[in-house]
Amino acid sequence: MEALVAVQIHGALVEIEGAGVLLRGRSGVGKSECALELVRRGHRLVADDLVRIEADPARGVPLGSGPELIRHFIEIRGIGLLDVLDLYGEEAVRMRAAIDLVVHLEAWREGAEYERVGLDRRCETVGDFEVASMVLPVRPATSMATLVEAAVRDEMRRKAGVNGARVLDQRLRLRNHRARRPLPEAGP
Repeated sequence: MEALVAVQIHGALVEIEGAGVLLRGRSGVGKSECALELVRRGHRLVADDLVRIEADPARGVPLGSGPELIRHFIEIRGIGLLDVLDLYGEEAVRMRAAIDLVVHLEAWREGAEYERVGLDRRCETVGDFEVASMVLPVRPATSMATLVEAAVRDEMRRKAGVNGARVLDQRLRLRNHRARRPLPEAGP
């Protein structure tokens, strides 16, 4: 495979429990606010606004980083530009992270179909790589950081071979199968 030429995309990249999460969505949907809340919870900011993506040939994954000029700065509407390294310290930032999950933040649309079971995770292409992805609807008073943390934990369990939705599906199928079996005949 040819090496991926570095590209820049709009979004925010945060490392959560060792997994790189690329937050995408329209301008103003809350990507930076979600990233800042994740930093406040002890996770690490890699990039905000522009994410530079290139290949990690040794691991075969896309790597994200922030452009040097704006590295570790985050823009919060109503506050302005914040230097996350200065405000939260070295443990709150990373220079780069592999991209393990793409989360699209989307303003809630009444009547829109959103994933509710999660048996299978969709994927999208990031650079030359297929990466798990999902859409999270943003609603007022919803803690997007909590939802992103849960999505990361679920994705890491899936990579380890455990899919909670499939476990429940198997339980329900087994119960349904048992319920359809005829009862044994009563003896004399």
